Amino acid sequence: MNLGVSSCLIGTKCRYDGVGASDKFIVDILQKYFKTVPYCPETIIWGSPREAIRQVHDENGELKILTSTKNPKDVTKELEDISEQCSDEIKNDDLCGFILKSASPTCGLERVKIYKPFNAPSVKQGVGVFARKIKEKYPYLPVEEEGRLIDSWLRENFLMQIFAYQHLHEFLKSNPTFNDLVIFHTSYKYLIYSKSQKSYTTLGRIVANKEKNQLNEVLGEYKEEFLKAISQKGSVNKTYNVLLHIFGYFKKLITKEEKEEILQALAEYKEKIIPLIAVMKIINLYVKRFDVQYLKVQKFLNPYPSELALRSDIKAYK
Repeated sequence: MNLGVSSCLIGTKCRYDGVGASDKFIVDILQKYFKTVPYCPETIIWGSPREAIRQVHDENGELKILTSTKNPKDVTKELEDISEQCSDEIKNDDLCGFILKSASPTCGLERVKIYKPFNAPSVKQGVGVFARKIKEKYPYLPVEEEGRLIDSWLRENFLMQIFAYQHLHEFLKSNPTFNDLVIFHTSYKYLIYSKSQKSYTTLGRIVANKEKNQLNEVLGEYKEEFLKAISQKGSVNKTYNVLLHIFGYFKKLITKEEKEEILQALAEYKEKIIPLIAVMKIINLYVKRFDVQYLKVQKFLNPYPSELALRSDIKAYK
């Protein structure tokens, strides 16, 4: 799986000051599971080290990219052009997601400093030039900043989205049949539920295909709605409700004491006393014990390699 990254995040010495900004999570963990594809529009134009740049609102309120020097140079067009070129390359690199450098006037996804004229205070309201191009051209590509991935809840959702995004694209490349689509859709029931039951209903309507549309038309509609669904963030309450649904598959097969144990674990998860992974281990044990085939194929139970241990943090959901 190819994961796009701002080059500095994997230690490449490409920043304006000639150093990198290696991110431990990307380098130590994600690079075990992904091939990182580096991007740095600024370095392509100016090399490293180079003059720093900043986003500036001029006297007319127009946004410019200027060098942060005593006599600033307007480099807006240069950066726009190279960002356009780099964003076009993304489709050729077959990316499943992208991690951008936070606060960068080129790569920042949000809260980038915009400087004001007449020595007015800067405001953190900008979006990096390259980041904006990515979001415009690939609205459903999983994209995050390395700074936001410190939050375990955002990290969990981002990685879940990446693996689902990649799985969908692999599925669409496999020349699927209508029956294959039903199987794929069914396997994502509870993962989509954990984000939006309404989205799963919409996807179900597409799969049912009461209008008798052609397969390629159905797959195109399904793709867009699926990508919208997985881009939504989960929550503790939605996840708790999904776990209750799953519990219903074997609650009549277990003893009173076992029921109480599971329900207590669910309640403790909801109260953020224990992490999600502790509950998932219990659920998976019962799924295997009673050989519940429907649940065995559910991506919600195993959405990514367990070694990532994303669900180990009590704060993995808010």
